[in-house]
Amino acid sequence: MSKMKIELLAKDLNREGGVYCPSPLADMKIWNSHPKVFLDVARTGQAKCAYCGTEYTLKAGEHVGAHH
Repeated sequence: MSKMKIELLAKDLNREGGVYCPSPLADMKIWNSHPKVFLDVARTGQAKCAYCGTEYTLKAGEHVGAHH
């Protein structure tokens, strides 16, 4: 599987401030990919999937508000 870079908007993140990989945002076919893993993007502005190497990055200028 090739390494991809996905740029995210704040609205793309879930309530916990992250995304799951594999992700439809990366045009991945969920049924034939690796196990679902949570990636905390809000903490540092980026996260990399240990399974497939896909990098998820918060778009420049996007801000993640505090979630309750």
